Amino acid sequence: MTTDDRARALLQGTLRLGSRLRHERPAGALASSKTLVLGYLRRNGPASPSAVAAAEHQQLQALTRTLAELENDGLITRAPSKADRRASILSITEAGAHALAEDLTQRASWLADALGELTETEQQMLVLAAQLMNQLADTPTRSSASTSACGSTRTRRSAPSPLTLPATCPGGTTT
Repeated sequence: MTTDDRARALLQGTLRLGSRLRHERPAGALASSKTLVLGYLRRNGPASPSAVAAAEHQQLQALTRTLAELENDGLITRAPSKADRRASILSITEAGAHALAEDLTQRASWLADALGELTETEQQMLVLAAQLMNQLADTPTRSSASTSACGSTRTRRSAPSPLTLPATCPGGTTT
């Protein structure tokens, strides 16, 4: 199986699972853009609006209304940056953390039931896959990635997985 075949298989599985998880969203759930911002702030702590937008591959202008709504609903706070008084720093509030947890509960419940149909080994494989998918999600775009030994663009942010195989470069050399 080629890397392209693996990418297509991963994309198909990711899209299908994502679609199913969206279907499991409760009525009145937070908009996905709000979940995106709250999730980022919960995982990473206080951040500037531009840092949130960049990390989540969004245009800052597209998040402006979302940030205002979250602030008006008391789910995030905005304070002046200590480093640059013209900038602001966003923080998730206790109410925001609670709203995010509530929003994710129904989907997590469905997923836990579905995982119960798998063997322990399959569940462990999916946990590893989730870690690797998070790592892939943090991979810089090609324009900001470094050049590898083969001349292709890719960046490794952490130690290789035990499942990582050496890359074969054109001409048969490996890295």
